[in-house]
Amino acid sequence: MFEPGGSPRLFALPPGVDFPAALVDGLRARQQGQPPEAMARIELIVNTQRMARRIREIFEAGPPGFLPRIRLLTDLDDAASFTDLPAPISPLRRRLELVELVSELLRQEPELAPRAALYDLADSLVALMDEMQIEAVPPDRLSALDVSDQSGHWARALRFVTIVQRYFQAGDEPPDTTALQRIALEQRLIQWSRTPPAHPVILAGSTGSRGTTLRLMQAVANLPQGAVVLPGFDTDMPPAVWGQLTDALSGEDHPQFRFARLMAELGVGPDAIRRWTDATPPAPDRNRLLSLALRPAPVTDQWLTEGPGLAPLIPATNRVTLLESQSTREEALAIALRLRQAAEDGQTAALITPDRMLSRQVTAALDRWNILPDDSAGTPPQLTPPGRFLRHVAALFQQDLTSEALLTLLKHPLTHTGAERGDHLRHTRDLELHLRDKGIPFPDVAQITAWAKKDDRTQWGAWVTGCFCQPAVDGDLPLADWMSRHRARAEAIAAGSASDDPAELWNETAGREVRKIVDELEREAPHGGPLDARDYADLFGAVLSRGEVRDRDAPHPHIKIWGTLEARVMGADLLILGGLNEGNWPEMPGADPWLNRRMRHDAGLLLPERRIGLSAHDFQQAFGAAEVWLTRSAKSDDAETVPSRWLNRLTNLMAGLPDRDGPQALRAMRTRGAHWLALGRTLETPIPAPRAPRPSPAPPVDVRPRKLSVTRIKNLIRDPYAIYAQYVLGLKPLNPLQRAPDALMRGVVVHEVMENFLKQSLIQPETLTAGHLLALTRQLLETQVPFPTMRHLWQARVARAADWFVATEADRQARATPHPERLEIKGAAALDGLPFTLTATADRIDLDETGRAVIYDYKTGAPPSADAQRYFDKQLLLESAMVEAGGFDLLGPCRVAYAAYIGLAPSPVELAAPLDKVTPAEVWQQFHDLIRAYSEPDKGYTARRAMLRESDLSDYDHLSRYGEWDTSEPPRREVLE
Repeated sequence: MFEPGGSPRLFALPPGVDFPAALVDGLRARQQGQPPEAMARIELIVNTQRMARRIREIFEAGPPGFLPRIRLLTDLDDAASFTDLPAPISPLRRRLELVELVSELLRQEPELAPRAALYDLADSLVALMDEMQIEAVPPDRLSALDVSDQSGHWARALRFVTIVQRYFQAGDEPPDTTALQRIALEQRLIQWSRTPPAHPVILAGSTGSRGTTLRLMQAVANLPQGAVVLPGFDTDMPPAVWGQLTDALSGEDHPQFRFARLMAELGVGPDAIRRWTDATPPAPDRNRLLSLALRPAPVTDQWLTEGPGLAPLIPATNRVTLLESQSTREEALAIALRLRQAAEDGQTAALITPDRMLSRQVTAALDRWNILPDDSAGTPPQLTPPGRFLRHVAALFQQDLTSEALLTLLKHPLTHTGAERGDHLRHTRDLELHLRDKGIPFPDVAQITAWAKKDDRTQWGAWVTGCFCQPAVDGDLPLADWMSRHRARAEAIAAGSASDDPAELWNETAGREVRKIVDELEREAPHGGPLDARDYADLFGAVLSRGEVRDRDAPHPHIKIWGTLEARVMGADLLILGGLNEGNWPEMPGADPWLNRRMRHDAGLLLPERRIGLSAHDFQQAFGAAEVWLTRSAKSDDAETVPSRWLNRLTNLMAGLPDRDGPQALRAMRTRGAHWLALGRTLETPIPAPRAPRPSPAPPVDVRPRKLSVTRIKNLIRDPYAIYAQYVLGLKPLNPLQRAPDALMRGVVVHEVMENFLKQSLIQPETLTAGHLLALTRQLLETQVPFPTMRHLWQARVARAADWFVATEADRQARATPHPERLEIKGAAALDGLPFTLTATADRIDLDETGRAVIYDYKTGAPPSADAQRYFDKQLLLESAMVEAGGFDLLGPCRVAYAAYIGLAPSPVELAAPLDKVTPAEVWQQFHDLIRAYSEPDKGYTARRAMLRESDLSDYDHLSRYGEWDTSEPPRREVLE
């Protein structure tokens, strides 16, 4: 296939060329005149599965012929050739072993690192060990590093690094996949040195970024019939620049650094790199522009000398669009619009981005047109329905059952799928309403069983209690036990109460992929150590996150989402390079807890800039495509972003070349992007619709409320619409599953505290002390408030008012005498001539020596002012009127001598009701007039009639469509029939 020669055989294709297609064209051209079976003798080694798949697709498209033997770089352990190689252990087993070893080290020396870092440390050790295997760096080399300037950190890090020592000692441990790849490579190289293969061996598509790959590329290039085909080789870079790309510390982040290193290792220069085919890149002038823009930092002065020699930039960039949005949402929508256009035109288009959030936003935007892109990254298993289901089940082992956790699983689409799913959903709805209505934060067996018996749901209730109402698991258990418990509980929940078949959990693509992971974890569980419930849930979620779920049948055939590595595969008419912001593309190197940059270089490991250099090469390759979009957002999560260094260099170079029409070309690129941004904004512009008026419904008189509590009269005055919604429409806010520690809860607790305290003090006067009040408060808070922080805060709040209350209570009891039966006393009073009853529950009514009533109401916040009581908050005034009207049976009609709020806020106060300005009789007449007015057919219940503050919220603001109108607008009365 190749002519004999004494130098390494290196070929290349320039950026922008469809690499797989050109590779196949070159193979076919070199097989002209050869028998058909000669193609089958070619051994073709490629870097990714997608590259191999694309090459097969091109061959299968015709003309008819044989396929070469295609294998991956990671698949060199040919079973027929290397029968003595041991079987590798799974990566999961190695990870479990390292988790156990790190866990044991942290148990012995907890000062080394917090236990919360267990899995991160184990994962980083796995990555370090894999890199050491690939780069052939033994642990001894790390131990010999000169760390005189950082001995403290290194001494701690070395304790962890020595954990991996055992895996490098021959015969001690079976190799993992990475170690086996290195062993297979070494044996293959030995075999080739003894008996070079007679058939052609071609390694194509790799940049040689890893040590094992670089060694293989060198060996293949020197075989008698071997060749290396480099992707995206910059043919426009001068030899002098190539010579400066030899130092990893300064050149690692350059897109062509790996090629320069390969040439240095082989002892050849860029002139020795031959073209694989004569394929012309789609935009050679654009390639030259980017080549100059990406020159290494020390030689960017060449912009001044070489820039004027570039071709005119307007034609060079006439198929480049620069889209600079204000937000990632705007960016995603514009990209989705362009992909939709491509789908309609039958154009193959691919979004290339490392930003998974951006790709998900684009996928969501495409969903409105029923376009599902072919996403190469797939979906992480932990985000699929079975993955989420299993993680929810794992969380049940950590704590006692909460209503939120119970309903989360009961409503999951994979729960109770064995039989009678409809009945299950109905029971779940009824149970949720029961839990919300009764305020049950931690449902138990007795509560659920009692509820289930009421409506003949005994079987379903028994299933719920059996699957969910189990106590948290304390202590450590072996991983195998956790897996057995987890799987059994998950399958019981999935099967349901009327079946024992959990098959639906493992059906579909996602279920099958998740089951493979669960099965593997069960097989390798004996290699994991003991874990507690939280550690097990964290481990299970982390293992799930490493997989990938893809549905190959569903995606659109022409719309794709690729990672940056897949830019080399090309084959798309349009490439959209999205998320071009610094820190995103290129991604910033992650923190290395073990080795700094200099130590990595001295040890022979890869520098952090390696990823940046690889991303730069992928960017350069994709930028050479026929049509290219470059997109970024100025803000991400409301934070300013910085343009990607490559985009920054490109725009700066173009802006500085007015003689080459650079500024004009840059404006044209941005104009094309602005067009699609404008389309996106137009798409998002809401359809004009008339604003809702301020409502004031007037329902029929016979459906209006006939009974209200004194605490609701304030709402009738300030927000009548809330009374209409609650009592006429029958709408009530849904109670939360977990009651928040809000003012309402605080008020209920404090009222009960004061009632119990006063009752006890009347029976035992010696208990009328601040200490007893605080003890009683503490006791009730412990039993009724499941929030430790709020218990402390509310205890302190009562403590600030306790001394004042006890001191002033003597004056109150001197004024009038309290009685246990007149605490939390209920009453009701009917209006003369109107079918309406006012109800009340007075906190406390005392009687003085003349038989007159003294009314008190406790407030945990600031009591309303005298004016507010007079015109709006009429609770005490109405209770006074009810007392004089005989509305409290235990009292009978009697005069009211005094009424006051007892404010138990941090600054306690007793605030009297303005009985001197408005008598109970006047209040009762005013109330009578108010109710009579609302008995008129044309009287409307106006929304937000007289709110205290504009910012105050109502439970029914969304129903009244507040926001489409404001309180300055007159209400529109609507008489209802």
